[in-house]
Amino acid sequence: MNYLAHIYLSGKDKQVQIGNFVGDAVKGNAYRNYPPGIQKGILLHRQIDAFSDTHPLVREMVALGRAYFGRYSAVVTDILLDHILARDFKIYAHQSLKGFAWAFYWNLILNYRNLPARFQSFMWHFILTSRLERYATPGGICRSLSIMVDYRGIEINPGKAVDFLWIHDRKWREVFEIFFPELQAMCQRELVRDTTITLSS
Repeated sequence: MNYLAHIYLSGKDKQVQIGNFVGDAVKGNAYRNYPPGIQKGILLHRQIDAFSDTHPLVREMVALGRAYFGRYSAVVTDILLDHILARDFKIYAHQSLKGFAWAFYWNLILNYRNLPARFQSFMWHFILTSRLERYATPGGICRSLSIMVDYRGIEINPGKAVDFLWIHDRKWREVFEIFFPELQAMCQRELVRDTTITLSS
């Protein structure tokens, strides 16, 4: 899953949302340098990734995408799963994607000092282009992947991601309708724990 799903799966706690958002940039035991709520979000991020990476339906879609994207198929799969969530966001979240996105952007601004340097450097671009809303459209998917190509050196053709989604749209929807509720249930169990999520680093 990509940014939108990680934030949404954090529940209402704004610190958990921040931690889940920045989770990729915090390695090993470095999560202990953050406030407790952000720690919990970082560790939840790791559990979401582990759950998704080992889920048989997600692995099936990654395998299907290898002919298009090679070793970057998992990266594209994450983006396309966020797209399915974004375009049906009101069904899952019972609120508009726009309202959810801009509430989170304000949360980002308030927590600027808690963001890793990499996230501080692109925060304003992320907000001003409303990256979270972009996931809802094919053009937005293309643009998000183009940013990854430009800034992270990922060797993919963003246009092929839209073609891949179009060709396999029904399959993507079927996979998401089974996989995502299972992922939600796992996250909800973790979020109601009284103590910080434990996960080996």
